[in-house]
Amino acid sequence: MTGIRLTLAALGATALTLTAAPAALAATAGITDDVTMTLGKDGTLHVVEKISGGSSGLKRTFITRTRYDDGNDRLYRISNVKGGTFDGDVLTVTSGTVEYDVKGAVMSSGGVEELRWFAVSGWNQPVAKATVKVEGPGQVQNLSCFAGELTSAVGCTAASMDHSATHADFEQEDLAPGEALTVVIGYPAGSSKGTPILERRFSLASAFTLNTVTGGALAGLLVLLLGGVGLLYWTRGRDARATGGSQGAVNPVQNGHFSPPDGVRPGQIGTLVDEQADVVDVTATIVDLAVRGYLRIDEQPRQTYDAPDWLLVRLPTAPADALLPYEKALHDAIFDGRDAVLLSQLSGTFATHLGKVRDALYADVVKQGWFARRPDTERTRWTTVGVVLIVAGVLATAGLAWFTTYGLLGLAVIIAGGALAMGGQYMPAKTAKGSAALAHTLGFREYLFSGELGHVPEQHRVELFSRYLPYAVIFDGVEHWSRVVASVTGNGHQADNLYWYHGPAEWDLSKFAGSMRTFCTTTSGAISATRQFRSL
Repeated sequence: MTGIRLTLAALGATALTLTAAPAALAATAGITDDVTMTLGKDGTLHVVEKISGGSSGLKRTFITRTRYDDGNDRLYRISNVKGGTFDGDVLTVTSGTVEYDVKGAVMSSGGVEELRWFAVSGWNQPVAKATVKVEGPGQVQNLSCFAGELTSAVGCTAASMDHSATHADFEQEDLAPGEALTVVIGYPAGSSKGTPILERRFSLASAFTLNTVTGGALAGLLVLLLGGVGLLYWTRGRDARATGGSQGAVNPVQNGHFSPPDGVRPGQIGTLVDEQADVVDVTATIVDLAVRGYLRIDEQPRQTYDAPDWLLVRLPTAPADALLPYEKALHDAIFDGRDAVLLSQLSGTFATHLGKVRDALYADVVKQGWFARRPDTERTRWTTVGVVLIVAGVLATAGLAWFTTYGLLGLAVIIAGGALAMGGQYMPAKTAKGSAALAHTLGFREYLFSGELGHVPEQHRVELFSRYLPYAVIFDGVEHWSRVVASVTGNGHQADNLYWYHGPAEWDLSKFAGSMRTFCTTTSGAISATRQFRSL
């Protein structure tokens, strides 16, 4: 009895399995899609789909963009959707019948008008069977179809036309989710007014295409813009010619007294030569104030591994009212109400005053008549214009590259802006008086390094050579002139100190060259460490 019961149970289970199988297959077999397409004379393709089978949540993602050629995409625009909700390119089906219109599905090819559309595509469920019927504005010239992936070259299950060649029929079975059935039908040229919708595809290669047109335009624009920058410099940035021609040789010693070129100070010469009020000009001015008796420089004693330091001592006997505005601003910045200060302390106290020194130096060279406008203002103006031009060029390049193939033209504007921004550093122009002062200054520099010093009376050499030293700082000749100053005293014998520079114990003038070189380097470092002079 037990065996009989087991046998009956097995037979019952088999029967239930055989009964349930068709239902399960039907549930998973996929949808049936009957598509009817009508091409109008205006090139609009009207599509009606009758959908059956499948499960809930049926969605279709339309193919709305394909590659057309190396530089363009072909667009298909879907509109007038019925039977579902359409968001972006995704259709959520809400009824058994779906309708929509397509533009851009027609193009001329090989003497015919070709209709190409992905009649069945992008379903999120399998398509068990799809049929497509197409009616157009003329007789069918040719037809083909492809099934599978979008780029598939495999033909569909069946493709045919009726005997009058006015209708085309296509059929395909078993499309997996996401696969497509693409139909292609040729009609006589001019059957409709349809044209493909093309959109340029961005790529660096196409955006910056170099050909006869773009290359010629780029060359012409570069010549125009860079020529304009050159013309601007020629008319605005060149120094005026010195009146009276060359100044010839310069002898700064007149009747045993020091006479600088045109009576100018070291800081003024430094600003005149390189058109910038920089740290070297300030350092030279500090040395000049010491040589002229406004302060004394005392080198501090130190151990072997200690950092060198100097004490700047204010000398109250010097007439401060005789100082030029920039010299007085520097003098005030150094002492700031105190009688002495260590050089190492200046980097923390200069910040609130050195901006005034720099402004006063620029104002001074304009007051002297050497420049029509402040050099720093002139540089800033043209550099700013150049930066603005660069920004405009970047924006123009981005716009031209994105929307056209003429991105190279924007590069010409960027190049011109860069040339103007860099050239702005050379835009300050000396007046004729400034050019004459520069010629005199260069003659003075030649004299300083000529070595013709034997005619200077020995009793005047300490004072005269000391007065040369601040100018030597400007001309990068500190080492040379420090050795010259260290070599003599008022009576021709070696001494321990100068009237304006004192060394520590065990120090004599034989060490002055090294001390002066270190002092100038350290002073420039202390100045450049302040916020206002960090960019100089």
